[in-house]
Amino acid sequence: MANYRHGYSGTTAPLVVKDKVLVGVAGAEYGVRGFIDAYDAQTGKQVWRFYTTAGPEDPGHGTWRGTDAKAWEHGGGSIWVPGAYDPELNLVCWGTGNAGPDYNGLEREGDNLYTASIVALDADTGKLRWHYQFTPHDIWDYDSTQMPVLADLTLGGELRKVVLFANRNGFFYVLDRATGKLIRGKPFIQTTWAKEIRPDGRPMLLPNSVPSEEGTKVCPDQSGGTNWMPPSFDPGARSLLRDRARVVRHLLFVERRLQRPATRFAAARSSASARRSSARCAPSTSRPASGAGSFRTPAQSWAGVLSDRVGPGVRRRIGQPDGVRREDRQEPLAFPDRLVALRGRDHLHG
Repeated sequence: MANYRHGYSGTTAPLVVKDKVLVGVAGAEYGVRGFIDAYDAQTGKQVWRFYTTAGPEDPGHGTWRGTDAKAWEHGGGSIWVPGAYDPELNLVCWGTGNAGPDYNGLEREGDNLYTASIVALDADTGKLRWHYQFTPHDIWDYDSTQMPVLADLTLGGELRKVVLFANRNGFFYVLDRATGKLIRGKPFIQTTWAKEIRPDGRPMLLPNSVPSEEGTKVCPDQSGGTNWMPPSFDPGARSLLRDRARVVRHLLFVERRLQRPATRFAAARSSASARRSSARCAPSTSRPASGAGSFRTPAQSWAGVLSDRVGPGVRRRIGQPDGVRREDRQEPLAFPDRLVALRGRDHLHG
């Protein structure tokens, strides 16, 4: 896909769509220009390439300005995990990483498309159908590399095709899948960099949240309100389940919030560093919905959420955290019937 000596790396499994193998590259920390490729499944020949930083031929090129006239050539936009495919729309949706350098935005003034975004591409041609940028001109390292969740939901009495995205910047988004138009954007943890998402889809920034030489305390910190780990969606309960044992009930967000340490973001003239602070973000007051469960972890759980579907009449063995079987019963449960979280050396079953 690319020469690793130039800083490129590959972290994602491929997404196979019809006769093509789709895959992206990572390496924003090393000054790469991110892209998504499609290869012929039989021959391996490249069919198309979409760059996640807009070049002179792209409509978003004007969003790259600043002291570095060619910041887009090494502007990041990594792809960490597979995208999602809608066969009816013939659409592939991918989350993209942060712009580089991470915290020093002077070299790359502007929104820096198409970083920290979701891009929706025609699966056959790689042409951009639409994009939505979660964090314009990202200077907090809020990668948007999570896997987009495609769902059909009844909203306002109308069945709509949507994309669900719990973002590293602390906001949960519902987008129209065909157009990319924002339907809903709400915080699911405390956010001190932005107050809310405006109707036009852009965040309303809060004062004193820009990285500085003295350091600026911002929530969430650079590990994010969530991260790249895969989510799961329960259409019956209308709940999105993410890492850190967080349950986000669709549009209500009645999950337990963790206390998260703030990070002091510091930007020097040509480089950036983050210095830890002992300050803590106050938790939002929220209670789990009826039937929703949670467990506490001392820090962010770097785990995905695995869910499986169990139909009526399927016999399941119900285990306990110690791995000892407790019962063997007829299990007509709605999915997900089991969540498994892996955090470091701990194996937590619930």
